[in-house]
Amino acid sequence: MSQPRSYGILVAVLVAAAVAVPPATAAVASIDLGSEWLKVAAVHLAPGRAPIAVAINEMSKRKSPALASLADGNRLSGEEAAGITARHPSKVFARARDLLAKPLSYVQSVTDSLFLPYDLVPDARGAAAVRADDGQVYSLEEIVAMVLHYAAGLADAHVGAPVRDAVIAVPPYFGQAERRALTQAAQLAGINVLSLINEHAGAALQYGIDKDFSNASRHVIFYDMGAGSTYAALVYYSAYNAKEFGKTVSVNQFQVKDVRWNSELGGVQMEMRLVNYFAAQFNKQLGDGVDIRQSPKAMAKLKKQVKRTKEILSANTAAPISVESLYNDVDFRSTITREKFEELCEDLWEQALTPVKEVLTHSGMKIDDIYAVELIGGATRVPKLQAKLQEFLGRRGLDKHLDADEAIVLGASLHAANLSDGIKLNRKLGMIDGSTYAFVLEIDGLDYVKDESIDQILVPRMKKMPIKMFRSIRHTKDFDVSLNYDKAYELPPGIPSHKFAEYSVSGLTDASEKYANRNLSAPIKANLHFSLSRSGIIALDRAEAVIEITEWVEVPKKILTLESNITNQNSSSEVGAANSTTDSKENLSSGSNTNSSTPIDESNAQEIITEKVLKKRTFRVPLKVVEKTTGAGTILSKELYSEAKNRLEALDKKDAERRKTAELKNNLESYIYSMKEKLEESADILTVSTEQERESFAEKLSEVQDWLYMDGEDAQANEFKERLDQLKAIGDPILFRLNELKTRPTACENARLYLDELQKIVKNWETNKPWLPQKRVDEVVSEAEKVKAWLKEKENLQKKYTFEPAYFFLLSCKRWLTPIEHFAVPLSLTHQFSHLKKFLRKFWTYKIRSQVSIGFQNQNRRSRRKQQRRKNLLARRKPPIRNLHPTRVNTPKRLRNLRLKKRISLHQPTLVIQNLNLMTSCEKQNP
Repeated sequence: MSQPRSYGILVAVLVAAAVAVPPATAAVASIDLGSEWLKVAAVHLAPGRAPIAVAINEMSKRKSPALASLADGNRLSGEEAAGITARHPSKVFARARDLLAKPLSYVQSVTDSLFLPYDLVPDARGAAAVRADDGQVYSLEEIVAMVLHYAAGLADAHVGAPVRDAVIAVPPYFGQAERRALTQAAQLAGINVLSLINEHAGAALQYGIDKDFSNASRHVIFYDMGAGSTYAALVYYSAYNAKEFGKTVSVNQFQVKDVRWNSELGGVQMEMRLVNYFAAQFNKQLGDGVDIRQSPKAMAKLKKQVKRTKEILSANTAAPISVESLYNDVDFRSTITREKFEELCEDLWEQALTPVKEVLTHSGMKIDDIYAVELIGGATRVPKLQAKLQEFLGRRGLDKHLDADEAIVLGASLHAANLSDGIKLNRKLGMIDGSTYAFVLEIDGLDYVKDESIDQILVPRMKKMPIKMFRSIRHTKDFDVSLNYDKAYELPPGIPSHKFAEYSVSGLTDASEKYANRNLSAPIKANLHFSLSRSGIIALDRAEAVIEITEWVEVPKKILTLESNITNQNSSSEVGAANSTTDSKENLSSGSNTNSSTPIDESNAQEIITEKVLKKRTFRVPLKVVEKTTGAGTILSKELYSEAKNRLEALDKKDAERRKTAELKNNLESYIYSMKEKLEESADILTVSTEQERESFAEKLSEVQDWLYMDGEDAQANEFKERLDQLKAIGDPILFRLNELKTRPTACENARLYLDELQKIVKNWETNKPWLPQKRVDEVVSEAEKVKAWLKEKENLQKKYTFEPAYFFLLSCKRWLTPIEHFAVPLSLTHQFSHLKKFLRKFWTYKIRSQVSIGFQNQNRRSRRKQQRRKNLLARRKPPIRNLHPTRVNTPKRLRNLRLKKRISLHQPTLVIQNLNLMTSCEKQNP
């Protein structure tokens, strides 16, 4: 296959060792925001860690509930929000992603069908908003921003530094309003959206990144049934040859050929069948015409248990359900078989096949042309669904090479790494994804006549992204531009109108009037420049008026002399400025100066002759473009965005204070329980404290504990810290004495062993090192005796007063032993210095001193010529040896930086017992 002229994006596997950048710069994230679940992956180049990994939440789980709650003035997200769903169902907001940019009526119908008792109100745009229990109204962009803020926190915790750049995966049926709203919600959450990526493209990336398609191309269908929707995407994998560093290499690539979906079919629809089935059973059990569907708390409890029952049915032929105090303290218990479950969802199985059938029909392919059908999404684990797919496809087994939950987020992380500036990639995979909707251009203006020659389909369906395009229209008045979905295809779910964007283009009327009296060579045109981003968002970027005029302009006439006539005798006199064209840009506020003047010498002014020539000129006048889209699908205005940002920042501060308070409260509670346990169970604590101390401390602990569980339940962070400091002021001195009591004997014993070893070494010096000065040997012995006397004195004092402040600490042992090392070590090394002198003299007088010089050369490679000159110099001169240093010898300059201890193995004296590391553990335990 030939190489494409241009295609989307190159994505590849990371090379962690190739990048040396700060952690915050070299980290990006990907977010798979589903209807019910949230997955986050981080790309972080750090030694000893996988460059791409799924971030875990506070419960050590790899996926988190996509929930946000506003209960009692506190904001909760993820697992915390899920924990209060049964108690406060009206305060925990689910499915916020699917409700973005939708009219209130549609959102109300969805929440009613899912038994979500939200207090919904319309906002200024006509979109749905939620009202919290404190009366504050939040837009759905703010609710989604809370969920994304939680996702960003998971990435931060995984990396250990703030991660602000991210790629967010979206379902293919997301339209323009949903994509723009989600991008704005991410900005509210403090996330810089590198790009949105379609979910099927993310899965296709993950599938193809470690495969080779140079030998054979293939078609793969990705079938995804999640919690709220189902789609099937046809992807074509191939390879082409490219030149890299003069070599021909094979580069893999894939192209999304088609994608079809059912935006209302998913695992939640199966659960709703079970919910209604069990609710009917419970209503029959209660009698009296009671319908628990009218009780939000009862339905929240039932839905939670039904989800578990459906999961059990995926692996078993029957499953129980048990809900305590479902309604009015009445328990509910029942069972259901897999056969009954499949019967309840009978119509859903045929609907689940529709996306696969449509993608095959519209692409003109047969089942035998498909290499694999990969299943992703949690709902694809349902056995009946798999059986239906196998029956339709005629396959014995479906392909499950990808992780059903994490394939999309891991593929999106590859896309994020490719878009990041701080990460180097290798092993390329070309990605060509297309727009899942077709867009139509419409012009509306005074006296505008539609030009049938202009293609109104601005972006065909599955047009590759990103791309830039423009259209030209002939018009002389200001006009409006609207962008619409193609009526040949279905609208995004919940979107009532085909029109999704509207712009006013002004300035064309003024430009036309300004040049109306000029000699126009062509009708005035307006060029409209559009862009379709890699996120799938289309926009009118700019517009300009193009005005072409023809006018007579005076130019200096060329006088032909005899010399010039001979030189230019073959030139044509018709070649001139008659048909020349110049382009210029001009603002409406500035005048047009068509005649240029140059300084002319008065002496030659009589000789200049001018003539008039016909000249074509093109003016490009920028036009003003203002978006005037209205309705529920518009993004937040600057004022609304600022208000939402302020509300979220206030919640961030409140969350930080709440976390700090919870941490200090937990520290106080832990300290109380820990100290009570020590006072009751530790026998050693009786040795280091008096009975009065213990009784007073225990009384204080009980007092603070009572306050903690009564008046301190809603206390502030500073109150918890104040009481913890009060307890530590009493308990820490006792703990310090207890620690000293346990570790001091070992430290003292190590010190005695050190002194005994020193005596043996000094005694051996008389025979092994007779050259040592006796005065210095006596100094070592004297210092050792002082330490022995000090150690014995302090030990005796400490035995008498165990519960008083310690008479000596572990650090004191090290401070007293250190001077001995200063005396003994240099004295012992005298033997090494003498040995080195003899050793070096032998080397310099040896016959092959030239070879030795080569061996001692610096690691920097010198030229052979310089090495030869140094060899000759060494042959004529013997270097002196004097002023020896323990680690450097005063030899010629080329050996100055050589550390002899790296070349010569020196015997280390046994006097230095690991440089007194035996005392390090003691030193760490001192305050």
